[in-house]
Amino acid sequence: MIRRTLTAGLAILIAGLAVSFWYFFKTYAPVPVDPAWAVSGSNSIPKGALTVRFTGTSTLLFSDGETAWMVDGWFTRVGPLSLVIGTIEPDLDGITQGLERNGLSPQRLTQNGLREAAARLAAVIPIHSHFDHAMDAPEVAKRTGALLIGSESTANIGRGWGLPESQIRVARDREAFQLGAFKVTLIETRHFEFPDPDMRERALSNPSIEAPLVPPVGAFDYRVGQPYAIHVEHPLGTFLIQGSAGFEEGGFAGLDADLVFLGIGGLGTQSVEYREAYWRETVTGPQPERLALIHWDDLTAPIEGPFRGTVRVASFLSAGTDDTRAFLENKAQVLPEIAFLTLPRYDEVVLFAP
Repeated sequence: MIRRTLTAGLAILIAGLAVSFWYFFKTYAPVPVDPAWAVSGSNSIPKGALTVRFTGTSTLLFSDGETAWMVDGWFTRVGPLSLVIGTIEPDLDGITQGLERNGLSPQRLTQNGLREAAARLAAVIPIHSHFDHAMDAPEVAKRTGALLIGSESTANIGRGWGLPESQIRVARDREAFQLGAFKVTLIETRHFEFPDPDMRERALSNPSIEAPLVPPVGAFDYRVGQPYAIHVEHPLGTFLIQGSAGFEEGGFAGLDADLVFLGIGGLGTQSVEYREAYWRETVTGPQPERLALIHWDDLTAPIEGPFRGTVRVASFLSAGTDDTRAFLENKAQVLPEIAFLTLPRYDEVVLFAP
């Protein structure tokens, strides 16, 4: 009788642990954005229009039909356990699929004429060197012939992947360069400050990758490097990309932007004062007419299918996650002159038309 009771108790315990594991590691919190902000891909692309494609996190592909370049180029998705206790490396099949879905495969370039041919990448620019921004970028550069542009830490990720030095360019703060008609300026900024001190220590301390990084490695071996915001001037319009919800006070002084791509990952976990300061620096200062929200989907969810909010274990450990949406909805209500939008995955969206 005692043995049967113990066996039954053990079975119940194991079942409970399995259910808890499934709930915390396989289900996701709601996305922190209003569904009403979602826009669809453009039905037609006028000749010479400036467009964007979004693949989640802060991977963005810009093209004006003559020149194309990409932010981050991250297509791999890894499970939460691998991030904590395992090793990670670029998913070559995932990169193949991501490039194909963004119109960057050789087959698409051959079949679809000038618009796709123009999408032979001029550059891929990780905003900093964490895995969810820079891990896949060297392979994207290798396959497309693009320059890999970023910090010295990002350069060492490229070197570790075997990317030739001729395709690596270390950025300088506020030094503008041309990619076709795009005038691109990388501006040194700060990464989002994790509220948990242990996470902050692991993700942001000792920021430099000082030697070529050869995967597979631990997720935290992809150190932050130097974070950048990206300011872009084009004859059709200007835009600013702040991929991580961090800021340098006064960092965008004097800069205007018709459109801001605003990273909001983890913003709700910060204090009210922090959120207001972030908004003041990245939105109030540049005075955009439109605000495209990025870096709000989960890093571990499948890249196909609907966008997912934070995996439950992360939202459970990070108090305040739900405050992101409430903060943004309040701003949308009091600032009706700014159009809020979230982008579809992969589909081309016209940002500025001739």
